[in-house]
Amino acid sequence: MPKTRILSHIAVLLALLATSACEKKSASVDEVSATAPPSQKQAPADEEHVSPEEKTSASAQAVASEVDLFPELRKSVSALVGSFDSIADDRKKQLKKLALFVETKQSSGEPAEIIYICTHNSRRSHLSQLWAATAAAYYGVEGVKTYSGGTEATAFNPRAVAAVERAGFVVEKPEGESENPHYRVKFASEAPAQECFSKKYDDASNPQRGFAAVMTCSQADKNCPQVEGSALRVALPFVDPKESDGTPEEATTYDERSRQIGTEMFYLFSLVKQKS
Repeated sequence: MPKTRILSHIAVLLALLATSACEKKSASVDEVSATAPPSQKQAPADEEHVSPEEKTSASAQAVASEVDLFPELRKSVSALVGSFDSIADDRKKQLKKLALFVETKQSSGEPAEIIYICTHNSRRSHLSQLWAATAAAYYGVEGVKTYSGGTEATAFNPRAVAAVERAGFVVEKPEGESENPHYRVKFASEAPAQECFSKKYDDASNPQRGFAAVMTCSQADKNCPQVEGSALRVALPFVDPKESDGTPEEATTYDERSRQIGTEMFYLFSLVKQKS
């Protein structure tokens, strides 16, 4: 056989041997990867260094609404559920107490009734009542009833009513004039209307025992160290948007306070949803 042909055969054999060795090495690596314990497997890059709060926020955004909100309100809510990181840790602690209250009532088959309390029951307490009712329905948390009240009765302030409308709620305003109008507010066409008017927190239309009392202003928190009939008292004061009344910043301030309250109420019920 010519020498050049022998050399050609040898080259082919060497190439085949090299290919076989590479395939065996590759198979060995794959087997090790497949049988490695979970702790040794590399986590996807986007799952590394994710805090529990970030997971809560992502989970909340992924939840499909259990109720067909009005279109403009749905846009507002989409912004709220992506803003949980803006809530201070001390406020989250208070909201977690409320979440536990709701969970405990649910497990015992009782309604979870929450009264949001402020001095005049005119702004922050109404905003809290409405956003909480919306959040509970959004996450499909059943058995929740929200109320509001004050240490004295005045009226649901028209500026707060306007902020509610800008957020996307539908407000049915009463005919005629009244010092304390009764508004009917809805977050979805098929949902029952929330009747909003100013009243004391112990008004007959509010629950009398076994409720959670949420103090939404520092003055009410100071003046009511104990709320008779409450099973839980939580201090969650918000800055009064009244500080901007009659100024060019009025609408902006009311909208900011409405969004802050809405964000915290959605965070609250996202926690309850996670436990269900």
